[in-house]
Amino acid sequence: MTLDRSQFAINTLQWTDLASGWEFADPAFLAKQPRVLREVAESGFTAVMLEVLPTQTISAYRTLIGESGLRVAPGYLSVPLPEEHGVTLAPGSAEEFRWFDGIRWGADETLLLGLDTVFLSAEMVTGGGMPRFDVAAGVGHGFDAGRLERFTETIGRAAEILTAEGVRPAFHNHVGSWIETQEEVEHVLDAIPDTVLGAGFDLGHLYWAGADVPGMMRRYRDRIAGLHIKDLDTARVAELRAEPLPYFASTGNGFFLEPGLGGVPLLDHLRELPENFDGWIIVEVDQPSIEPLASAKASWRWVTENFPSN
Repeated sequence: MTLDRSQFAINTLQWTDLASGWEFADPAFLAKQPRVLREVAESGFTAVMLEVLPTQTISAYRTLIGESGLRVAPGYLSVPLPEEHGVTLAPGSAEEFRWFDGIRWGADETLLLGLDTVFLSAEMVTGGGMPRFDVAAGVGHGFDAGRLERFTETIGRAAEILTAEGVRPAFHNHVGSWIETQEEVEHVLDAIPDTVLGAGFDLGHLYWAGADVPGMMRRYRDRIAGLHIKDLDTARVAELRAEPLPYFASTGNGFFLEPGLGGVPLLDHLRELPENFDGWIIVEVDQPSIEPLASAKASWRWVTENFPSN
């Protein structure tokens, strides 16, 4: 493994409160965004995960990034399963085509910001009615083989669209989605050709879901296009595996931690990367254990303590 500091970026998600909703979609975040980017730069990170707000143009975002002096790292797209929204789409219909409009827009954002990779995930429905959020997170609650197959087909179609546009999609697991366990993630990756879909694991969420993280890193090492990393309160993880709780009931009070502050063996996991790995590692502390700037500084300190500058 020959990672260096230039390969690390941070997700500004930790400047928001996920439990209160998707703040990036709130027009009020537009006024907050420049300060967030200044704090990213102040923390030591030189790159930030791409996040064009739904309330701004790509051009405006590109200007803001230029003014911040930061580089952008691959962003994140999620694809919804029609049935989760009470929709049935006829194959080949205009409605089916437009179901993937968000994927096409994401390809545009990626390419116009000078990137060629994006993380691709199964949508999470957080506003109620999603059992893995509302009932039990991280244990494969409510597994349904047919739904997994239908979601795999939907992800495959999204991956084909991105690949055709010249963007490398990397499948991104997430606790709370219908693809959260090792078996579910492996089903997706094994069903879709590696020429169409890479791997973009979130190592913290794999650990939470009880996956064999180093084993998965080894099995799919040649498909890994990028990673998200975070640390966790691993004693709390063990409790949740024994007695699972809803997502937000699980993640409060310092559950997510900055790299090096918890018990996830992140360095051991990263050593499983190919020697010539040149992708991005994005630090994503979903809910920081300390205030956001201090969290970012602690995360960058871990990077500098463990990886050389190029």
